Amino acid sequence: MTNNPPIKLNQLLGLLPVEVYKRLAPHLKKVVYKTGTVLYEPNEVMEFAYFPNTVMISVVSIMDDGSTTEIGLIGNEGMVGLPIILGGRQTTSQVIVQVPGEAWKLSAHILLREFEQSPQLQKILLLYTQARLTQVSQSAACNRQHKIEERLARWLMSVHDCLQVDEIPLTQEFVANMLGVRRSGVTIAANSLQQSGMITYRRGRITLLDYDALKKTSCECYQLVQNEYIRLLGFRRG
Repeated sequence: MTNNPPIKLNQLLGLLPVEVYKRLAPHLKKVVYKTGTVLYEPNEVMEFAYFPNTVMISVVSIMDDGSTTEIGLIGNEGMVGLPIILGGRQTTSQVIVQVPGEAWKLSAHILLREFEQSPQLQKILLLYTQARLTQVSQSAACNRQHKIEERLARWLMSVHDCLQVDEIPLTQEFVANMLGVRRSGVTIAANSLQQSGMITYRRGRITLLDYDALKKTSCECYQLVQNEYIRLLGFRRG
């Protein structure tokens, strides 16, 4: 497409035909978010959708005791706000910025209007919905079936795909909360990856050193989700 915004374009927006994008473009607002910004609280009506460019966003399930588990990781490949087009307008999860960056913000009213009028946008967002459902369901299976080291390798590769950088500002406590495991388990798994030369970890930053080795260490869930994004949307996550 030709009339791209002045910053890295979200991949879903990049799939739109030029005429559809031109209708949306005047309503897209560039926003910059800091780490920890909550976009939606559980059961909050969604007034806006977000198309990440450089920001990384997590969908987090919060239990009554305060424990958390990440059930969705969204970057440049996706959109935040699917309940808007699905009709529910809210979710039981918290949606929070995990790594700062830029996104496009779009009124729920404008998105829904265009979704109802544009078969092209409908097709793209419904295919993306299927890809996200695959990601969520595979994460649930992964959390049950695979070792923490495999899950950590998969998650780190997914974060890398979202951010396209090798050095990531992540603490072990944060990673444990996202994976829904004890910090001690993450420490053991991270030490194993570090001793194998795949990552280094110091002062709240994880640096990925050997992407191919991480992929081999990861469970099959990573590639399965990637393959589904390619099949449905024609691009890899990230």
